[in-house]
Amino acid sequence: MDWSSDDRMERHSDKLPAPKKGKVTKEETTVQLGPQVAEGELVFGVAHIYASFNDTFVHVTDLSGRETISRVTGGMKVKADRDESSPYAAMLAAQDVATRCREVGITALHIKLRATGGTGTKSPGPGAQSALRALARAGMRIGRIEDVTPVPSDSTRHKGGRRGRRL
Repeated sequence: MDWSSDDRMERHSDKLPAPKKGKVTKEETTVQLGPQVAEGELVFGVAHIYASFNDTFVHVTDLSGRETISRVTGGMKVKADRDESSPYAAMLAAQDVATRCREVGITALHIKLRATGGTGTKSPGPGAQSALRALARAGMRIGRIEDVTPVPSDSTRHKGGRRGRRL
């Protein structure tokens, strides 16, 4: 099939030119996320703070615990591996979570604090206290604080054997 140049011109001339760019006025609309509440009313969420000696998780859910609103870890906030569990990293993580909660409309938090537990240590890591403090400083109202560290009634054998780890 032989295409002449004028046939090609006819095919390409069907395209319309691009519309001219002018000033487009955008209407300011604020999107309200979360439940509709009156001013000054408290809307609760649950902050699950897991503080081990290797990392600190600050995880906020709704009251049922099914819907995650925000989850930030200490490792997401600092570069060095050794700093993941530090109080500073936990504070930064808690501040991020608090700003996200405010966007969604949550104004108060119940705290569920957890250490490693089980056969590990039953005491929370270094980031627990600073994460809780940062949430309070960021303007979140604190409801109930509960320790949900898993404590075994009778557990599996500890690492290290009967006489412990000998150095």
